[in-house]
Amino acid sequence: MSLRAVIADDQALVRTGFGMILAADGIEVVAEAVNGTEAVSAVRRTRPDVVLMDIRMPEMDGLEATRQIMASGDQTRVIILTTYDLDHYVYGALTAGASGFLLKDVTPEQLVAAVRLVRAGDALLAPAITRRLIKRFAPRDEARASLHRDLSGLTPRELEVLRLLATGLSNAELAERLSLSATTVKTHVARILSKLGLRDRVQAVVLAYETGLVAPGETSPS
Repeated sequence: MSLRAVIADDQALVRTGFGMILAADGIEVVAEAVNGTEAVSAVRRTRPDVVLMDIRMPEMDGLEATRQIMASGDQTRVIILTTYDLDHYVYGALTAGASGFLLKDVTPEQLVAAVRLVRAGDALLAPAITRRLIKRFAPRDEARASLHRDLSGLTPRELEVLRLLATGLSNAELAERLSLSATTVKTHVARILSKLGLRDRVQAVVLAYETGLVAPGETSPS
């Protein structure tokens, strides 16, 4: 099954370069957009699998465009593109529903792998990047926790997996830490996402911090 993408960036060279990289790997670029308004329109028109979304664009930025795309209920997934590591918009984009982010100096191989990974339903952020993002941008106000669904439906083991996942451990590291098989860890993660109604592990990490399960700056126990 072919993979279809939209590229939204106000720089023509970025759009052209990314488009050539994706096309060379058999990924069809069905539309390009120079701002968020065009990006939302392109997604509604073409129903792509993945959008590569710049943050800083005229008329409508990538954050608002991501919100509108996610609010539509489509299955399209958004990958945020940013020039700056830990751009202050990134956390907002993740909470808006983006499946992760890439720096614009990404290699061609990493770009293609990321698009395919997100299309497959996984999250893009490397665990260490996820941890750094949340530590810097997660809300510190405990009162906000009451605005989010609670975690009472999770089993003790699932809570443990979620807590460790939120501190930046990969599935392989989780398996080693908990003396479980990789398959069992994947099953636990899948059940956590299903019970909490979350799209991917990025949203699970955000929720873990926002509910106070993990505090900003907390690291996984040895």
